[in-house]
Amino acid sequence: MRTEIVLIGPIGAGKTTQAKLLSEYLGLPHCAMDTLRWAYYREIGYSKEKEDQIDQEEGDEGVYRYWKPFEAHAVERLLSEHRDCVFDFGGGHSVFEEAVLFDRVKKALAPFRNVVLLLPSPDLDESIRILCTRKYNPGPGDIDFHSLFVKHHSNHDLATVVVYSKDKTPEQTRDDILAVVAAPPQLCP
Repeated sequence: MRTEIVLIGPIGAGKTTQAKLLSEYLGLPHCAMDTLRWAYYREIGYSKEKEDQIDQEEGDEGVYRYWKPFEAHAVERLLSEHRDCVFDFGGGHSVFEEAVLFDRVKKALAPFRNVVLLLPSPDLDESIRILCTRKYNPGPGDIDFHSLFVKHHSNHDLATVVVYSKDKTPEQTRDDILAVVAAPPQLCP
């Protein structure tokens, strides 16, 4: 089993903040999907022009659907290419409507024992309310990504553990993650 920590969860849950804190604490590199994803997307034909056209014709929903195969590919590439680091996924990289794409991501994550779903609260509706006070607020006609990513089965099915951050400092949340992950002694300071 691979013991690296993989952070998944909705937009604004604190994945990047926690990855940076964990990386620093554990002395491991931070591997951020949001930094690497575009190169992975282009490997299998992603086109910004095509995305813009879809956005014009179909809006957020069309772009969301367009990105999904690229996101599954990016997960596979990220996890196979990098080792001994703390991973943080972009919000959509662990949510899939199509069973084939979900199964690919599930297979890529299967060797990892520490897939941590970050949520503000065990109450999913409260999590959504808290996330709405942070980043990204959907406008009229936009997809409510907070609700989708918090309530979608994918995040919950892929996670091996869930950590809640409500009323905690980032450092307390980091410590909660460290308390529940199965990290081998050589990864700990």
